[in-house]
Amino acid sequence: MRIRPVGEHALLLDCTAPALPPAPVPAAALGEATLVEAWRAELWRRREQGDLDAVEIVPAASTLLLDGLRDPAATAALLARWAPTVAATASTATASTATDRPSGDQPGGDRPDGDPSGGAEVVVPVEFDGPDLAVVAEQWSVDVPTVLRRLTGTRFRVAFCGFAPGFPYLTGLPAELALPRLSTPRPRVLAGSVALAGPYAGIYPSASPGGWLLVGRTDLTLFDVHDDPPARLSPGTSVRLAAA
Repeated sequence: MRIRPVGEHALLLDCTAPALPPAPVPAAALGEATLVEAWRAELWRRREQGDLDAVEIVPAASTLLLDGLRDPAATAALLARWAPTVAATASTATASTATDRPSGDQPGGDRPDGDPSGGAEVVVPVEFDGPDLAVVAEQWSVDVPTVLRRLTGTRFRVAFCGFAPGFPYLTGLPAELALPRLSTPRPRVLAGSVALAGPYAGIYPSASPGGWLLVGRTDLTLFDVHDDPPARLSPGTSVRLAAA
């Protein structure tokens, strides 16, 4: 993990870089998503306790931005001090994920009920009628019912939001189930479409172009500017897809 200054009042934690000494486990061995999530949870906790004055804590695929800092240099020193604890937490989470993966033909199945982020699980009702279900089944070398069992049996977590307001990037599927995007994106994907691409699952909060593989749809509203917060699925939230 490397700390980079961004402007006058922000820092970027780059989890693709080597870990700061004396972190016990290098970032590359932990997985970027796991390390980012460990940092997100720790920094949100530190801010709640009053140990961190960041206005914004924004996770991404392999980085985490701290914005609105009064003293970025002092914050950087705190981050370096917290790095070993965060790396140890990420290492434990990585080991737990490997241990909890079910055997048999359903990688990415049931996960423990505990939610390290402290948030309640959000159950998303899904009508699994997506046009790309057969493509996913072919890519995974299974039948469509097995695809549905894998998706409904996986404990997902919102890693970050991007692409469109309220679009959640959900982690939880094993790396070997990563999928390519469509070679030609669709000009319009309906709001509520549940989709897969790369290592992620995602849900389109509004109609937009998109190149992810569509497996279903939900009526759950994911983004409303009148809500507080506007995004229904924020980083750290535990998510389960349930057949409607």
